[in-house]
Amino acid sequence: MQKISQTTQVIEAMRKEGGFATLRRLNEIVDFSTWATKTPEASVRRIVQKSKNIFRIQPGLWALEEMRNEVLQKFELQIGNQKSEEVFSHGYFQGLLIQIGKFKQQLTYVPAQDKGRKFMGMQSLEDLSDTTILPNFTYEELKKKARTIDVIWFNERKMPSAFYEVEHTTDIKNSLSKFYELQDFHAGFYIVAKNDRKKEFEDKLNVSMFEPIKKRVMFLDYDRVVNMYEGEKIINSVLW
Repeated sequence: MQKISQTTQVIEAMRKEGGFATLRRLNEIVDFSTWATKTPEASVRRIVQKSKNIFRIQPGLWALEEMRNEVLQKFELQIGNQKSEEVFSHGYFQGLLIQIGKFKQQLTYVPAQDKGRKFMGMQSLEDLSDTTILPNFTYEELKKKARTIDVIWFNERKMPSAFYEVEHTTDIKNSLSKFYELQDFHAGFYIVAKNDRKKEFEDKLNVSMFEPIKKRVMFLDYDRVVNMYEGEKIINSVLW
């Protein structure tokens, strides 16, 4: 019996998934029993990065070249179209942040305006998250500021533990202004964006008006969010 190569196994697994998969999903469905390696996850990562038969849609999300058109159509994604890429990227990273929050046993919120967005062309953010209705954790004026934040995690007392704003192309200053208004809460503030926007983030955070929150706001690039997602899944599977 001819041995099936590791690359072929990964491609077949992606084909069965509809032509695309996250790295996390590939590590769940590929049968590593015949792989002569102690680090099969690293091998999968190397395969998707180097194979000419596979292309990257987003950090952590890969698809088959043979099914490129079908997959992009499913995602309603037009490569090179800024608006289309903005909508898809926003929903993708909101979805990852929601799932990370759930792994951490946090109540996850997305704004009602985003509830119809799809995570990887499948589940809506409304279905993926715990709620699109903001818990009654403060008075209305501050709730109005929080209501449009992309993802919020709440603890078991329904108090905010983390605020996330996904900034693919939009103005980072607007998000920092929201965080400034919410600074009295004991919660983390995070800007999620491409790594090449970090300098812009730092420049805007260094404006004098943001001095009170300067040491509290963190920049998370897309790869870091994906690493958090994959790492939390591994931890969660061990614990449960």
